[in-house]
Amino acid sequence: MTRHGSYPVDIVPPRSKYYDSGRFGRMFGKLPPFAADTPEVRAALLDIGKPEGIMDARDDLAAGPVQLIVDPALSHGNRNSTTHVAGDTFLGQFIDHDITFDPTSSLERQADPEYISNFRTPSLGLDNVYGSGPNASPFLYDQQAGHGVTMLVEECGTPGRSDLPRNAQGVALIGDPRNDENLIVSQLQTAMLRFHNAVAEHVRTDLGITAPGELFAETQRIVRWHYQWIVVQHFLRKLCGSAVVDDVLQKGRRFYAWHNEPFIPVEFSVAAYRFGHSQIRPSYRANFTGNPGGTPFFGMIFTPAGGPAGDPDDLSGGCRAPRRFIDWPTFFDFGDGNVRPNKKIDTTLSSALFALPGSVVARPDATTNPASLAQRNLLRHLTFSLPSGQRVARAMNLPELARRDLDDLQQYGMDDRTPLWFYILREADIVEDGEHLGPVGARIVAEVFLGLLQGDRASYLAQDPDWQPSLPTIDPGRTGDDFLMIDLLRYAGVA
Repeated sequence: MTRHGSYPVDIVPPRSKYYDSGRFGRMFGKLPPFAADTPEVRAALLDIGKPEGIMDARDDLAAGPVQLIVDPALSHGNRNSTTHVAGDTFLGQFIDHDITFDPTSSLERQADPEYISNFRTPSLGLDNVYGSGPNASPFLYDQQAGHGVTMLVEECGTPGRSDLPRNAQGVALIGDPRNDENLIVSQLQTAMLRFHNAVAEHVRTDLGITAPGELFAETQRIVRWHYQWIVVQHFLRKLCGSAVVDDVLQKGRRFYAWHNEPFIPVEFSVAAYRFGHSQIRPSYRANFTGNPGGTPFFGMIFTPAGGPAGDPDDLSGGCRAPRRFIDWPTFFDFGDGNVRPNKKIDTTLSSALFALPGSVVARPDATTNPASLAQRNLLRHLTFSLPSGQRVARAMNLPELARRDLDDLQQYGMDDRTPLWFYILREADIVEDGEHLGPVGARIVAEVFLGLLQGDRASYLAQDPDWQPSLPTIDPGRTGDDFLMIDLLRYAGVA
């Protein structure tokens, strides 16, 4: 293969002037699309991702949220992971909203990612928490008790339980509206606000920094670096495998390159990082005491609107009510036996995701704006002219899946030219038994995450790669270098 510097020509961004922090781009700029955008190909993708199609787990949604949790026989494709817990999916969603936001592209027409604006800074800087800072986004900050340094948080209606700040119409006042899409990510956003406030108190009282500007800057640095540590040392290692993460850290990136500023590759945002959609369960236990009488609140992740006004029976966001809070031991492992496992990574999605509600997909249309998440993901491969998984594997000099591993796509002529998202899900299933991403998916995700941090001059990897967390852990036997999500949630006072 012809090379340019230390990178193969196939993967060097061809026009560096477009690869800046406000744009998407490509990792494999010379690879052709997996298929032409024809009516026949669109029809095939819609069929692959349709309700009750080959990607549908065919959960018995009528059984109700509690039965779906306790009876595996009611779901034909939701296998338990032994390495990932339920909260990992929503942490992944939160991270995604920190680095990418594309509200402009359409499923109907092709788009050049170099001209699609990314309305997020592509760094793990918590834009979705801080907005543009206390001066430019003052509505996110407590201007009275916190003097513009701490974040606004309000009660959900149950004493001691928090909710996002909301205006008179119930709209969340946050840095990214998507973080109120469902109750779990909404409460994770709330936890991050409270984590910032707890760290601010630590900086004020323990470090003696009281000048508002200095207090905010040091608080933000500590919050960001602990969050980035969790992403790299725990989230990324569980998702990609430590061998891949260590290889990228020690030997450098081979496929994700830029000339001036980091960008978000569409192979990552449209395909590899959408692995989490396959891990979402149809229902969850939100808490232990949310319903009258102190009984747990179980809910489907999404259902048609139902239940009390302003307090639907599912786990959709956008609402404040006494029972709408999360007890985190269901989602992260506090060692009390309450945590629920995640679903394995494979080509099966929970049935609830094949009929997204109007709060997620406005004005759905069966062919141009489908309510099926699987169909939407597959159509985006045409929108952004993504290459096949097989071609990407070859460009990365990694083993390809055999055609027999994709025989359910043979009827569509896609067992040897597979949409990259589907390929990465199937690769995880075949190669790693769904416990983490396979070679292609893991390498893309690891290189992008580590590359974003290495390209951010304010990150811990760029400023102090030997840094370790300074905040306490729940278990005194664990040192700071083992700071986990459970430690962040406990420090924030939400667990």
